[in-house]
Amino acid sequence: MQFLKKLVNKHTLSLASNAVMPVVSMVTVSLLARNLTERDLGYWILFLITFTIANFFRSGFLQTSLVKFYSGASEERATTVVGSAWFMGLILTTALAVISFLTYLLGSNPSLEITVKWFAIIFFSTLPSSIALWVLQAEERFDRIFFLQLIHPATFFLSIVGLILIHHTSFQYVIYAYCISAMLTSIISIITGWAKVASIRHKSTECVKELVNFGKYSVGTSISSYLLRGSDTFIIKYMFVDPSFVAIYYLPQRLMEVIEIPLRSFIATALPAMSAAVQRNEKSHMTYIMKKYAGILTILLIPVSIVTFICADFIIEIIGGHKFVPTEAASVFRIFLCFAVLLPVDRFFGITLDILNKPHLNLVKVVLMLVVNIAGDFIGIYFTHSLYGVALASIASFIVGVIYGYWVLKKNLNFKIGDILYLGFTETKLLASTLISRIRGGNN
Repeated sequence: MQFLKKLVNKHTLSLASNAVMPVVSMVTVSLLARNLTERDLGYWILFLITFTIANFFRSGFLQTSLVKFYSGASEERATTVVGSAWFMGLILTTALAVISFLTYLLGSNPSLEITVKWFAIIFFSTLPSSIALWVLQAEERFDRIFFLQLIHPATFFLSIVGLILIHHTSFQYVIYAYCISAMLTSIISIITGWAKVASIRHKSTECVKELVNFGKYSVGTSISSYLLRGSDTFIIKYMFVDPSFVAIYYLPQRLMEVIEIPLRSFIATALPAMSAAVQRNEKSHMTYIMKKYAGILTILLIPVSIVTFICADFIIEIIGGHKFVPTEAASVFRIFLCFAVLLPVDRFFGITLDILNKPHLNLVKVVLMLVVNIAGDFIGIYFTHSLYGVALASIASFIVGVIYGYWVLKKNLNFKIGDILYLGFTETKLLASTLISRIRGGNN
């Protein structure tokens, strides 16, 4: 028990949040795919895609800006930031709900009618829990984040199991369950005070302008990042006649998301600490945090990438089945693993630019990567006539992102790329020795 208390910290809780939630969601989707009719499943997927894109836009606009301006601020300033975020959140949510309604009026598709009917209700229902999660991230309360993030997928999963048992698995009942789960999560976030609803009284025009000026770039970065991940699929579909090429490329692409789990966890814990350091005008400490987190992740990814590279064929067969073994999937996966070690440095360069109040430069970085990736895809396909050309273009785009990020950060911070690797190696050794000591202490 003592060992578990030592082991549970903000890093492990953040990792658990990012690892457990997708698994629960994936199992739920699997149950729905097996128990809904094709028509109802199509309605559900359409709704989910619509909701995800809208939520992606809202969080892209507000999340990073709220965490940045809230972390390390005085109590009065923090209350103003949350209140202003609430004000902007209501405006964005209303605007997107109106857009969805206008889309319905312009069309006569029955699936649009069902989607729009529930979109606005559920989108408004998730606003309190979303703001609560962003505030808790800024406060580094990852224990509460884990609890709040677990409520929605867990209650929705249990609801789906219940619907299956009573044989009521239709789209209408599934959407009821999803709505109730969203409302329950937000009600809990309001009752506990984590959503800080009352803070909207303390919003200020000046703070709203700050959030808007920052958010317009961060949402652009989020959309560009989404396009960076999805552009390969569209180009493959356009350039290759055989649709199986999309599936072959999709599998290793999804496997790379496993590496994204610890990366997102480290970013979630580093972001408020780095923001607080900038608020205190301690750029040197902020630089230290960036180098430490990016370095540790890079060092840890090196052996993981090597082992995964060797076992790529086995992993592809286990995940995708025997039909993917004779395809290019394993080789594409190996190419992806070659740039995996660049991911931590690239991501931390990006959030550092945001924290230094230079989100426009982060947007330029991601757009530059997107342009290189798209151009590289076409050039790669032209010369290789295979998926290898598309995968190799990804390496080029991340190299460009790291080089550009380093170039612009060097103008504001005093560090070298080698510092990241050196500090990462040192901190990883310290982390390993500390973990071993805790294990030994827990066993005594």
